[in-house]
Amino acid sequence: MAEEQQHISTEKARAGATPHMTRYILAISLTAVIVIFAFLLFVR
Repeated sequence: MAEEQQHISTEKARAGATPHMTRYILAISLTAVIVIFAFLLFVR
């Protein structure tokens, strides 16, 4: 017997909302890594 497919939205499949903070965290982390590497490069 073939089962009937159920289509649900991605919001319901995840059972929650996704905050849009990822772009800010990525930008802050990337900036921090660049600053740390620049500091290490010029300290030597």
